[in-house]
Amino acid sequence: MLQVGFDIGGTSIKAGVVRDSRDKVDIAASRRIPFPTGDPYGAVVDLMAKLVAEMAEELKIPVSDFQSIGVAVPGTIDATGEVVINAHNLYFHDVPLKRAVEEKFPGIPVLMANDANAAALAEYYAGAFRGYGTAILITLGTGVGGGMVLNGKMWNGARNNGFELGHIIVKHGGQLCTCGNRGCLESYGTATWLKQQGRKAVVEYPLSLIYKKARGDIGNVSAKTVIDAAKENDPFAVDIFNRYVDYLSSGIASLAVLFDPEIIALGGGVSLAGEFLYEPLRKLIVRKSFYHVPVPVVPARLGNEAGVIGAAMLAKGQVS
Repeated sequence: MLQVGFDIGGTSIKAGVVRDSRDKVDIAASRRIPFPTGDPYGAVVDLMAKLVAEMAEELKIPVSDFQSIGVAVPGTIDATGEVVINAHNLYFHDVPLKRAVEEKFPGIPVLMANDANAAALAEYYAGAFRGYGTAILITLGTGVGGGMVLNGKMWNGARNNGFELGHIIVKHGGQLCTCGNRGCLESYGTATWLKQQGRKAVVEYPLSLIYKKARGDIGNVSAKTVIDAAKENDPFAVDIFNRYVDYLSSGIASLAVLFDPEIIALGGGVSLAGEFLYEPLRKLIVRKSFYHVPVPVVPARLGNEAGVIGAAMLAKGQVS
């Protein structure tokens, strides 16, 4: 089976033809182009059609041979799965994207999903979740995102609102979140929080290794700056990193007791810290776990390919 997947982001449009066989899922052809910021959505759809035609030509098959087209977008989608209600990075608001894509490809089923949900579905079919029925993906970047596969199907909630795991509360009365609430995991479990704390250390602790690595300039501080300093046992960086792991472990322990997943995978930039992150994180999850056997926490496997693969697999993994 050959299925097309689109991962549309504010920086780029990624497209791929995903080959789904009994024991392997891989990308047979791919394209990546800049996202045309400021253009109307119709122009985006025109580019998508062009990419599909190019990939079909590369594979020497007609476009009609593609069994489905899936589209992953970073935003909220209405209950019908047809309209992008809000995708702020794309400047899409109440956009009937599914219908617009269908008009370009008559006779080919078109499906659409949030990009984090699609990434979780990709891990289920081709990554860390293979062999499991119920699993949660958590992405740790500028924000905290993720998705869930429930009994082999992408789970999008009873009202199709998605799986906004970044907005569970991990600190009562805590830092103001972009959503308007206080103490969300989104405010504490991100690369953004690590960067904020690192910049604070540069200002307040000029003897810290963070200050040295940033050359005294808060503009040079990233989450990686803090993590690298913590790896070198800088006490200020270690304190920041330990607090980060504590918040993240509380969020994961809460998700585990709510959904009882078989496995949880972490993706995104912060997850690249490897065992330096996973070892203390797992220990805290064990300590906070309600269940006798805590949920396994592992790295996600698919990286930048997750959105394309997950979008292509939407026809196979219908929403629960």
